[in-house]
Amino acid sequence: MQYILTGFSHDMGYRVFSFETIDGHVRQSYRVRADLALARKHGIAVQELPLLCRALLERRKEGESQRAYTFEEADMREYEDLRAARIAEAQKRRTPPRRPAVQTSGQA
Repeated sequence: MQYILTGFSHDMGYRVFSFETIDGHVRQSYRVRADLALARKHGIAVQELPLLCRALLERRKEGESQRAYTFEEADMREYEDLRAARIAEAQKRRTPPRRPAVQTSGQA
């Protein structure tokens, strides 16, 4: 199922994202709330929130009737841990800078 972001609003420290799905001729609306203070605490940029909220919807169980969700602190921690693991992996793969060859001149 594909979720399409249709907009967002603000609600007392939360950003509320609205999504829609179209299944044949039937449109269904979903809402996901994200606490902006918690997002800042976990180093999540506001620009990342729509994709993270959509990913939350994509993980929901098929046939579930719930239409309103909250991107909770546990989800944010999980994303923060995943991001830290990616950064650590990228640093591990980096090759160390080459050292210039040492020339020994004047020795007989």
